[in-house]
Amino acid sequence: MRDLGWWLAQGFLGAFLAVLFLQSGLDKVLDWKGNKAYVTGYLDKTPLRRLGGLLFFLITVLEVLAGVVSGAGVLATVLLRQPELGLLGAFLSAASVVSLFLGQRLAKDYASAAGMVPYFLTTVVALVVLGGRP
Repeated sequence: MRDLGWWLAQGFLGAFLAVLFLQSGLDKVLDWKGNKAYVTGYLDKTPLRRLGGLLFFLITVLEVLAGVVSGAGVLATVLLRQPELGLLGAFLSAASVVSLFLGQRLAKDYASAAGMVPYFLTTVVALVVLGGRP
């Protein structure tokens, strides 16, 4: 029974990350122009201002990839009891959160950066749970 709880935790953490990053990434894809303008304006007063367009593209790719890999990881975990793909999804998710956090800190948007902490902690928990028990 103990393994069932661990397996369920792996599945739900992966599902959470899949929903979070698929929605965020696809929102950027579906409203590319509006989101790009927001991000480039957001970074306008930071050392990253000249890279705003490139960074927007990269974070979009990273978020969509994190969501797709996390979703595939849920299927692999639930159907095959193999959490390795979910672990990769959690890694990509953590990289996304840290990237967004960096941009918010550089933009001195401390309230939004603080709002990222629960997402970061969730990705760390996912890394531990999907990585197996110590």
